[in-house]
Amino acid sequence: MSDRLDVLIASYPDVLSHVDGNRLILKDGGPAIVIDDGKAKSHAEALADGDVEDMLSQLYPHGPCETRPAVNFDPGRIRSQDLMTRFYGKSRKDVAGRLTTIDWFGGPLQVTTAFGVDKALVAVRDELKSLPEKLRRPALKSAGTFNWRNIAGTDRLSVHSFGAAIDLDTAYADYWRWAGGKPGNVPVYKNRMPLEIVEIFERHGFIWGGRWYHYDTMHFEYRPELIAISNAAGVDACAR
Repeated sequence: MSDRLDVLIASYPDVLSHVDGNRLILKDGGPAIVIDDGKAKSHAEALADGDVEDMLSQLYPHGPCETRPAVNFDPGRIRSQDLMTRFYGKSRKDVAGRLTTIDWFGGPLQVTTAFGVDKALVAVRDELKSLPEKLRRPALKSAGTFNWRNIAGTDRLSVHSFGAAIDLDTAYADYWRWAGGKPGNVPVYKNRMPLEIVEIFERHGFIWGGRWYHYDTMHFEYRPELIAISNAAGVDACAR
């Protein structure tokens, strides 16, 4: 876990300073964040109240290949809300003060400037332009970025609340709730999101909800630490 914490700190150097025992120390001198609360949690409990250790517990497989996750393998879906609000803001007003508008294939999108998320999305857009039109089509429309709200069925803030996530065209989306799935029991889906799109997003620090057991194939969120941790661990979606 210490190696993963080092990567986490390196991924968010404007906010995180160092580890002190079981605490993450922040550069602004604010209250330290507990890394491991010492509780043994089920997957549902970790989703509902995850700490930093829970957040980094599953290794995200990335690359130009599909993955079929095991039950409850949702790398990145478990988040420490305490940590996320320290990164991006604790209120709608806090987050809104760091938003900017970028062009996304002719439409405006509001995204955060924190950690260069806006610049990363612009780089994704520019790379997507190089794909053949048929391949990039699912990315041309966005179903939304900034939206201060809870994740459906929970009292946890969505990463959209922080302006650090983007949903693509719902016409190409598969989502476990829409498919009639229940937590821990979701139907298998046939992916409609080109892996070429996924690979470009991942190259710029975004993870894809299509790699989750509880899948959300239109969803991408900025989590560079998970890409870097999997790189260090040699985790590759194609090595299966």
